Amino acid sequence: MKTAELVTFPAKSASPLPTAGRRLLIYVVYDVRGDVEEYIPYALERLRLHCSHVLVVVNGVLTETGRARLEPVSDEILVRENRGFDIWGYKEGLDAVGERIADYDEVLLANDTWFGPIRPFAPVFERMDRRALHFWGMTDHLRVEPHPFTNTGYLPYHLQSYWLGVRRDMFLSDEWRDYWRDLPAMSSYSDAVVKHEGIFTEHFTDRGFIGEVAFPTLTDKVENHAVLYAEQLIQAGCPTLKRRPFFQWPPYLDHLAVVGRWTLDTVERSGYPMELIYADLARNVEPRTLNADAAMLEVLPEADVSYDPEAPLRTLVVAHVFYPEMTDEILDRVDVLPGEFDLVITTPDDDRAQAIEQVLLARPARGATEVRVVASNNGRDQSAFLIGCRDLLLSDQYDLVVKVHSKKTPQDSPNVGRHFKRQQFTNLLNSPGYAANLVALFQREPGLGLVFPPTIHLGYPSMGHGWWANKPAFVELADALGIRVPADEISPLAPFGSMFAARPAALRILVEREWTYDDFGGVEAYQDGGLAHVLERLPVYAAGELGFHTRTVANAEYLASSYAALDYNLDQLSSTLPDSTMQQIQLLRQAGPIEYGTLRDFARMYARLHRPHDEARLVAVADKLLAARARLRRVRRLLPGRHAR
Repeated sequence: MKTAELVTFPAKSASPLPTAGRRLLIYVVYDVRGDVEEYIPYALERLRLHCSHVLVVVNGVLTETGRARLEPVSDEILVRENRGFDIWGYKEGLDAVGERIADYDEVLLANDTWFGPIRPFAPVFERMDRRALHFWGMTDHLRVEPHPFTNTGYLPYHLQSYWLGVRRDMFLSDEWRDYWRDLPAMSSYSDAVVKHEGIFTEHFTDRGFIGEVAFPTLTDKVENHAVLYAEQLIQAGCPTLKRRPFFQWPPYLDHLAVVGRWTLDTVERSGYPMELIYADLARNVEPRTLNADAAMLEVLPEADVSYDPEAPLRTLVVAHVFYPEMTDEILDRVDVLPGEFDLVITTPDDDRAQAIEQVLLARPARGATEVRVVASNNGRDQSAFLIGCRDLLLSDQYDLVVKVHSKKTPQDSPNVGRHFKRQQFTNLLNSPGYAANLVALFQREPGLGLVFPPTIHLGYPSMGHGWWANKPAFVELADALGIRVPADEISPLAPFGSMFAARPAALRILVEREWTYDDFGGVEAYQDGGLAHVLERLPVYAAGELGFHTRTVANAEYLASSYAALDYNLDQLSSTLPDSTMQQIQLLRQAGPIEYGTLRDFARMYARLHRPHDEARLVAVADKLLAARARLRRVRRLLPGRHAR
């Protein structure tokens, strides 16, 4: 039997980087659209100041837009098949450089999973250049035992692979050549960690090479510090901000008290252009996840603290009025907007139009005013907006559109309908100061596309069910419109109630489509799965595809009742389950959905959690019990005095 042989290597000598050292950058990009997000050329332009040659490796497709963004900030572009993740992109980049690598003193391998520079690159390069080492990373990860991806052995201490600098003594060595020659295939993210990132550092330090980290782990906790301590790393001078904190599962970040908004505040204070972050995340992250991770809810004060009257926005108000008796109420609401605005009221027939016009005659106008009778009420406020006002929304005359409608919700109980209307109007147009602060959000953030109230939950079972029966049709329509923003898994981020403020440019994908009233169908089509309900859930995703981000807004009074109710309800729900909210969610997901709360559902849930091999048998037993109960009920109905026990 052959025994394992332990081979040790003598430590190799290392020197600081020469003063006039030449650095090669191999930068790997993956973009699902092939367009290349704008934060990438921003980073490359600043990295070029420290690199003699820049080779960009594109995994997958590269559009003309993407190429136009990369060419001014690179010396070479290599487009390759998207396989093997960034690791194989590094390999093919090194292969493309070939013998030319000997012309350089350092090779920097970096990918596009970070924003930067948040803090300047220069101090980091200067500090690491002075160090006598063979390779270095920006951040590191502590040893983990057992290995989180294999559940055996250990994950070694390692430098994280999104940024690795390697000196010539190492990249000209036989060990380096052999490592990349024998690099195994990688078909999953776990492969990339297990077969490269997690072993690279130990592989080379075991062979005598010296590796160091620019910004070492901040605590002794076994955590991904580049993700969970991004704010503190930036404060320490780290120029890179990982993108992952803004698409990580929110309950996980909540469990660890990671507040993304604090990180973004730190980034903004550093002077980094925030629109680059928001545009990338809006296009590539599930919007409801981003809304939670980045804390995109704004609680606006009633006093104007931010509106700039010297930079007014050309504003259009579109109000669909089915109930003319609500005209005054709607006009009172929109009159709190700052400055002048044009007003278009849509309505389905002439009689309503005449009643609305009489109300308008008694009120002073704030700008051009028009009442439009739409050709059909099919689609209600959705069709009136997208068809009846299409000309205005495509005209480029306006910077901002405010969409409201007469809302009564007669199908619900009076309290529920009253609250829904109030939730919509007061969180959009609560007072002059409040509305001024809302408009100021658009003045402050050029990339802000939509603003609307948080998801309604008082009176509605919307939590966990926001898609209802609309997701299949949503996915189909989004694909037809070329929207590739990922659909949220559980509930969409959407203006439920269909009232919002938006840049017309952010809605262009929806408005450019030539909808017809027949597309919406009649009264029978106004239900879940119908076009109107699907379109209610689309604006955020359509805006995101164009790089516009979304914020939700609320007034303090509403939030007091909303938060108190959510807090109490979550407390009640959590009392039935062990551990933290994150662990409770994981437990229930493992059990699977309880569709109707029947004995059969609970038998299946119990089996999945505790006896998965017995699931079929336990469900069968539950079915027999249910059948026996049904037979017993039939017998009891036939017996005299059946109500006696």
